[in-house]
Amino acid sequence: MSTRILVILGHPDRASLCGALAESYAQGAQEAGAEVEILRLGELEFDPVLHQGYQKIQPLEPDLQRAQERITWAQHLVLVYPTWWGGPPALLKGFFDRAFLPGFAFRSRAKGPFWDRLLSGRSGRLLVTADSPGFYDWLVNGMPAVRMVKQAVLAFCGVKPVAVHRFATVKTSNRRRRLQWLTEVRELGVKDAKKKADLP
Repeated sequence: MSTRILVILGHPDRASLCGALAESYAQGAQEAGAEVEILRLGELEFDPVLHQGYQKIQPLEPDLQRAQERITWAQHLVLVYPTWWGGPPALLKGFFDRAFLPGFAFRSRAKGPFWDRLLSGRSGRLLVTADSPGFYDWLVNGMPAVRMVKQAVLAFCGVKPVAVHRFATVKTSNRRRRLQWLTEVRELGVKDAKKKADLP
């Protein structure tokens, strides 16, 4: 049975480096036999703003309904996004706010502080680009673009393990370096397809 992988592109521009990384990963996974779909958030039509918080859930737009269906379908979630102002783009955060809803991604329990992780059984991978060197982002900022998505969103909803690959520094990279990154993520796609396919 082939592995079902959903690649979520959190950069608004599919022609960006993140867009190329998403395509390269998907190509490698497909060539290794996985079923792969790419969800390009910049091409979806939805309001990323929770106008009343979670006090009143807004009706889901058709694109968000389909996104939830694809998340349910997937065994492995791959999120590709840049680091902007220390965190993920507003588009990706808005997608989490609107699509990772109570009753879909998690469920609070009536008693006690605990919750049910409704996306359990899935693994994840983060492909994150950045301009700042890794040591600086870790030492000064605490790597919030990674920690938020990996811990506060995916782990909270039951997605684990989540592997992280960070590509930096983008602003000083040359064509050769970027081609190396594209080759690296293509090989990660092959690896993930084969690893998941080995599972019972």
